[in-house]
Amino acid sequence: MSNKKGQLSKVTWLTIILFMFMSAIVGTTESMYLGLFLNNTVFKDGSMGAKITLTDTVNLIASLSAVVSVITTFVIGTLSEKMKNRRIFVSTGFIAWGTVMLVFSRIDILNVAGFLRISTLYEAVTVTAITIVCFALILTFLRSTTCDAAFNSWVTDVSTPETSAIIEIAFTIMGFVSTAVITLLVSGAQSEQLEYSDIFIILGLAGVVFGIIGFFLIKNPPQKEENTKKLKKLRNTKRLNNKKEEEKRNKYLEDLLYGFKPSAIKENINLYLMLSSGCTFNCACQVFMPYLFIYIASVVIPANQDVDLLSTEMIIAVVIALVAVVVSVLILMKLYTKSKALSFIPSVIFLIVGLFILSSTKSLLGIVIGLAPGLIGYIIIMIQFGATVRDNIPKDKVGLFQGIRMIFLFCIPGIIGPTLGNIAAKNSEVTYMENGAEKVLPTEAMFLYAAIVAALIFIPMLTFLKKDREKALKEKN
Repeated sequence: MSNKKGQLSKVTWLTIILFMFMSAIVGTTESMYLGLFLNNTVFKDGSMGAKITLTDTVNLIASLSAVVSVITTFVIGTLSEKMKNRRIFVSTGFIAWGTVMLVFSRIDILNVAGFLRISTLYEAVTVTAITIVCFALILTFLRSTTCDAAFNSWVTDVSTPETSAIIEIAFTIMGFVSTAVITLLVSGAQSEQLEYSDIFIILGLAGVVFGIIGFFLIKNPPQKEENTKKLKKLRNTKRLNNKKEEEKRNKYLEDLLYGFKPSAIKENINLYLMLSSGCTFNCACQVFMPYLFIYIASVVIPANQDVDLLSTEMIIAVVIALVAVVVSVLILMKLYTKSKALSFIPSVIFLIVGLFILSSTKSLLGIVIGLAPGLIGYIIIMIQFGATVRDNIPKDKVGLFQGIRMIFLFCIPGIIGPTLGNIAAKNSEVTYMENGAEKVLPTEAMFLYAAIVAALIFIPMLTFLKKDREKALKEKN
């Protein structure tokens, strides 16, 4: 998997890139696309008297999915650590996710109403929304099993200190690529060249194909394969008696709760400080992420219908923004190798400034100006947090920390962030009308809420930087 210099083989890199891409597709579909799907289908004409609104449904999916994610990752992450076999979880997980997505493609108001014999529109909207929430939770369980508990652990298994930062850059790039792919598919549905069911079928088939490929490409690290063979040999020779099996079951429960032990926290304090920073960062992002596609499609685009995207002013603004993002990211990544503080602190400031700008405008030019610093901060923080967290996880306890990682990076943000975004939408005095019906939609106020939350990142981050510096000085002396 890696040579003596800590570099990964070409096959390992190919596997990482391919499955990073599919993992990002799965995550983007759940976190961003389902909301737009609800907006353009189930809630196309508003709530129609239903007791649940669009933003309520998106908030419900995000919050419950966060809880399902962390429970799944705790159980499956620890189980994969015990079985020493990540491949089986990754491959079968993708196949199962794809299969459920194919079934999901058949869900719409007419099918649900016909199947359950519902005669009133408001009841059909309510039941369809709840049905989609239930399917979203099933998809979350499979996504967490496949991507969070198994694939992420496998990447940590094969990564080295020399490659961890590059791996996080690849994760970030794949996140943007997956968003572009999903956006391309959605644009096909928006222009009526594709049905929304077609998109789910495409994604479902992709999941099944990647799952099959995983059986051939994903190789468990040699140490884990060796341990698996030894365990099988012991079982075949019946050297594991009932007492040892009971001890093993008790050890599983102990490992499941390992990350909550005060001793584990004390031994890995830098890891927990960085997870706290990542938690705050993701809380800020989740304020607007689940609603972003809806905001762009139903608020930004209608407000800029008369804007010429090919005007000189817009082209110059976009080019300057892209150059600023690329140059700043390269500079900050170079600074990261010299001093975490010189890279971390400016990144958070960039993020906050970008969010403040986005909260004050709906114009495309203003959004481009706000996106530049926002993207700089977002990209660097994603890379920094991911690499630092991965480097601080003990290599012999990778699976045991995946659940803790999920609590900090997904569960808490998944509950707090979307709830704040929903509050921002409902507290807005702006009323949107679509097809003659009043509709609750996300507004630019959600970026202001996100900026306030992002400012809190400094609390755990500065503590981490202080302890990291003390650790480095101690090791040097």
